[in-house]
Amino acid sequence: MTHVSLFAGVGGIDLAAEWAGFETIAQVEQNPYCIKVLERHWPGVHRCTDIREFPDRDYSAVTLVSGGFPCQPFSQAGKRRGTDDDRFLWPEMLRVIREIEPRWVLAENVLGLLSLDGGVVFETVLSDLESAGYATLPVVCPAAGAGAPHQRQRVFIVAHGTGSRLEGQQWARHEGRGVGLANGGWWLTEPDVGRVATGVPHRVDRLRALGNAVVPQQVYPILQAIAEVENE
Repeated sequence: MTHVSLFAGVGGIDLAAEWAGFETIAQVEQNPYCIKVLERHWPGVHRCTDIREFPDRDYSAVTLVSGGFPCQPFSQAGKRRGTDDDRFLWPEMLRVIREIEPRWVLAENVLGLLSLDGGVVFETVLSDLESAGYATLPVVCPAAGAGAPHQRQRVFIVAHGTGSRLEGQQWARHEGRGVGLANGGWWLTEPDVGRVATGVPHRVDRLRALGNAVVPQQVYPILQAIAEVENE
């Protein structure tokens, strides 16, 4: 099973995909600090720094394309300019999906996506995927559901391109299973990076990267479910 990661950040989804048995073969990320993290943990993976220039080679027969397209246009912490924001890059992610035609798509964003413009933007994302030939299933999943001491609500849109419908019952058997990697300990909201610290290299970059990152344990059950469907 192969995985292409768009808007990879520091690789939260990529790590969870690795746990689930996927091989990440390409990553798209523009932030220099995040790129350094990706290079360290996925040294042999091809990387592109501009979503507008991707795909830059053949990615036929890819199993999964994932991406947390930039959340700033939808976040409650921002101005919520939506499609008028220069950082609204969902059309670019959709273009890549149409060109690569993976069997699965996993899109991630903040909870504010659901309410922006009365839900119109969220419905547009679903309609775009369905127009591209995918059956969609939105899932709202908090990090607290994987054992974290903070909510960190996120919207995950699971899309399957084989023409069969994604039914809720198909995923119900995975609910409550737990990820097996987050149990038995208390989480740190900012691992190894204190709120008051001196002499910590790239501290601001680390905090920003952690704030934007997807919690791997949070998304792992979804990726595990996709892997089990593929293996069946």
